[in-house]
Amino acid sequence: MSLLAESVSGYLENASWIRRMFEAGGQLKARYGAENVYDFSLGNPDLPAPAAVGEGLRRFAEHAGEPFAFGYMPNAGFPWAREQLAAHLSKEQGVDLEANDVLLTCGAAGGLNAFLRAVINPGEKMLTFAPYFVEYGFYVANHGGSLQAVMSRPGTFEPDLDALEEAIDEKTRVVLINSPHNPTGVVYSRKAVTSLCRLLENKSEQYGHPIWLIADEPYRFLTYDGVEVPSVLPLYQYAVVISSFSKNLSLPGERVGYVAVSPKLADRARLMAGLTLTNRILGFVNPPVVGQHIMAAALGSQVDVEVYARRRQAMAEVLTDAGYSFQMPAGAFYFFPQAPGGDDVAFVNRLVEERVLAVPGSGFGCPGYFRLAFCVDESVIRNAAEGFARAYAAVAGK
Repeated sequence: MSLLAESVSGYLENASWIRRMFEAGGQLKARYGAENVYDFSLGNPDLPAPAAVGEGLRRFAEHAGEPFAFGYMPNAGFPWAREQLAAHLSKEQGVDLEANDVLLTCGAAGGLNAFLRAVINPGEKMLTFAPYFVEYGFYVANHGGSLQAVMSRPGTFEPDLDALEEAIDEKTRVVLINSPHNPTGVVYSRKAVTSLCRLLENKSEQYGHPIWLIADEPYRFLTYDGVEVPSVLPLYQYAVVISSFSKNLSLPGERVGYVAVSPKLADRARLMAGLTLTNRILGFVNPPVVGQHIMAAALGSQVDVEVYARRRQAMAEVLTDAGYSFQMPAGAFYFFPQAPGGDDVAFVNRLVEERVLAVPGSGFGCPGYFRLAFCVDESVIRNAAEGFARAYAAVAGK
């Protein structure tokens, strides 16, 4: 007799490789000591939050004893918090947003689920480019839809718009892009994003219903060498940005995110009404009280991105010296090298023998590669060099 729904039982059998490797790391650290394990498995930012976060907490604490300090508020978040967020995003995204164009959520994951619940009918699908964050599939399945991955261009991991066009049909309701990209570090060019928006305009007209474009942007703040992250909001009426403050403010556990709707959408008030409803009925009810106060105090602040730039350079040097083939990430804090020998799972297991933790590309729908999260101290990257080199020599030398 099964205790669980069949779908959840299946999820357990195919649990996230990211979490699996993270848990393996805990066992290795208990056995060898944390300083002797080199954990690149989880995108858990280690940099301290900016000073503005602490200031926001102190300010809130001064009023925490007042009635309703932790009480309910409108399901979309405090009006004053939405107003401040809209002003901030207007500058960031290059559009004029008002408070009623943004919804505060329980992290980007909460925002994605609220949005998909609002627009996906059972049997419809969401498209995204592989490799991709595996939980996208779970999110759309939560609401009766399915995820279809379209392989990005080999080697460069740029979006393959020809392949996407072939995959779009009358059941397509959403296309999701993630730029800067997890796990490859690719940043989609303005030309690619503009062409994608034109394609979706044509397909929406062809099929007689909106094909929504979600831009999942938690790494927007983190690019290198002056690379631009173009905004989708001015380009397409059915575009939304869904993001969080998990990475730029080092607040992944606080769970505060948002949905921002394109001001080009004529009937966006109806969409926002639907999102506000789904934010409530999915059980989120409203975004965290403390998180909204932190967000308001810290808008415009971020962690020191130069630290990530130095780590990126260190990881590139370690991988190059060991002989790995990889594309230098233009954004985010991940490398996605080719797995020597081609078997990413076998190679990641070989790295474990060196007490180096990575995530196989199979966990992102892209076998033959592996992901390294360099949101760790530079000393961890440097100290892992010998392990990377030994693992490469053991496999590539066969």
